Amino acid sequence: MNGNRIIVGISGASGAIYGLRCLEMLRRAGVETHLVVSRAGELTLRTECGYGLRDLEPRCDVLHPIGNVGATIACGSFRTRGMIVVPCSIRTLSEITHGMTSTLLTRAADVTLKESRRLVLMVRESPLHVGHLRTMTAAAEMGAIIAPPMPAFYNNPTSIDDLVSHSVGRALDLFGIETAIARWPGLAP
Repeated sequence: MNGNRIIVGISGASGAIYGLRCLEMLRRAGVETHLVVSRAGELTLRTECGYGLRDLEPRCDVLHPIGNVGATIACGSFRTRGMIVVPCSIRTLSEITHGMTSTLLTRAADVTLKESRRLVLMVRESPLHVGHLRTMTAAAEMGAIIAPPMPAFYNNPTSIDDLVSHSVGRALDLFGIETAIARWPGLAP
C-alpha cells in the first residue's frame, strides 16, 4: 500500500472549508493528495470560499476532472491509504451506497470500498430523516466510516477556524495521520 497517498473528494454539501482545511492538513503532514470535486462542489467552493478549481491546483498533488472515469483513482490497482469525502452531501452518500458511480468521485469511493480501504464520509446535513439514516447505516455496513463534522468544545475553541481544524483533524486520525489537534484531556477527579 502507498501509505502516503489519500484521495480527497469534495461534494456539494455546505462546508467547503472542511475540504480546503483537509487539503492543508494533509499537505502539512506530507501526504500525497489526489483531489476530485463534484460539479455541485465547485459551486459551493465558489459561493462559500470564493475559490474555483484552478485555485485548488496548488493545494493538492493531482486534481482529477470529475468526468474522467478513466483516471488512476478509478482503479483498484492505484494503491492508496483510502479516501475522504469532505464535505459529503446526502446525494454523494446515496450514490456511493447504492453503487451509482456516475462520476469520478463516486467511482473512486466505490473502488475504495471494493478494495477494503478506508472510506471516511464527513456527511453534512441536518436534520436527518429516516432515509438518510438508513443510507448511512448501509454505508457503514459496507465498510465506510460516517464522520460528520461535529464541533468539540473540550479544546476551548476561540474561532470557527478552531472548530473546522478539530473536525478535520479527528477525521484524519481515522487514517492514522497525526495532526496538531487538541486531545480529550480527561476529567479531573
